Amino acid sequence: MLSKNNSIVLSKLKYREYDLIVKCYTQQRGVVSYLLKGVLKSKKGLSKTVYYQALSQLQIEESYKPNQTLHFIKEVKFNYIYKTLHTNIYKSSIVLFLAEILSNVLKEEEKNEGLYEFIAAALQYLDNEDQFSNFHLLFLLKLTRYLGFQPENLDNDYLYFNLESGIFESNNNGIYSISGANLTLLKQLLGTNFDALDTIKINATQRQEFLNMLLYYFELHLGSFKKPKSLQVLNEVFH
Repeated sequence: MLSKNNSIVLSKLKYREYDLIVKCYTQQRGVVSYLLKGVLKSKKGLSKTVYYQALSQLQIEESYKPNQTLHFIKEVKFNYIYKTLHTNIYKSSIVLFLAEILSNVLKEEEKNEGLYEFIAAALQYLDNEDQFSNFHLLFLLKLTRYLGFQPENLDNDYLYFNLESGIFESNNNGIYSISGANLTLLKQLLGTNFDALDTIKINATQRQEFLNMLLYYFELHLGSFKKPKSLQVLNEVFH
């Protein structure tokens, strides 16, 4: 069955000598993996790999069979052409980091149009923005809504946030309770949209500490979550 599907590239993996397996998050079917046979064999084939950079937004004409693990791409074109995401070293480090996280946490082979549109729109915002050093923090925080563990019960009077329960609290309940600078930033970000991100001023150390807390929050709520290998590169670039 041939059909068109808007897709965001999550990862690519060399398979055998000349093939690639590309994993995408698609608008119509959630996570789908495609086999690109012989794409690494010729110059013409190699030129097509430009489509499959991390988080590229594509329109794919696919040959999809419901009972197969790997599907085939008949035609591909860009759905949105990035101007800066793959050429700006700071943005490309964010892209690799978020692609690794999304590849890790997105498992469902079913449609979630709201999640697809959130990812696509957020990446287009990043592509066009000059102030973006906190982008990945807000992206991950907003992603928790779609993954089912968005922080709840926001009240600016609460002095603690419980990472295990995902709830703001008035009392310190032990090792999972956070307070201080991380709590203040969490409250700020929860009340912020991407277009107001430039109002949040923090230094590199605060950014890293908050990101480490967020990744721990993901670990607590997603059993299979692994800390991204690209985290070290991201921290070095933004230090």
